Amino acid sequence: SLGMSQSALGEAVGLTFQQVQKYERGKNRVSFSKLAGIATALQCRISDLIEGLEDGTDTDPGDNRAALLGETGALELLQTYASVNSPRRRRAIIWLAKGLSDQPEEIEPNSDDQPVRARREARTRWRRRT
Repeated sequence: SLGMSQSALGEAVGLTFQQVQKYERGKNRVSFSKLAGIATALQCRISDLIEGLEDGTDTDPGDNRAALLGETGALELLQTYASVNSPRRRRAIIWLAKGLSDQPEEIEPNSDDQPVRARREARTRWRRRT
């Protein structure tokens, strides 16, 4: 036990103690980024925080995020991904990871670029008119 109060934990992760209480009591869902911050503040692994949760309660039956986060390197990969601000680079990371996996899915690295391209073309057409 760290002997950390809800106020101290909240301050460490940028929350009010009331929000920490709501998370603790299960009144509100915790985002992954907040869960990662809480684990860091409490000097533990995310899997330690979710250990003992009953299977199938308050989660979708197909939801295996907890198991995925327990994989070696998963948190580090996710934290690194979260630090990337560029949507294009984020897609590249996903594309690379899928390509390196044992069961890669068929994906196109630029498939999400079509809406971006369409917006750029629309802006170009508008600029030409003015």
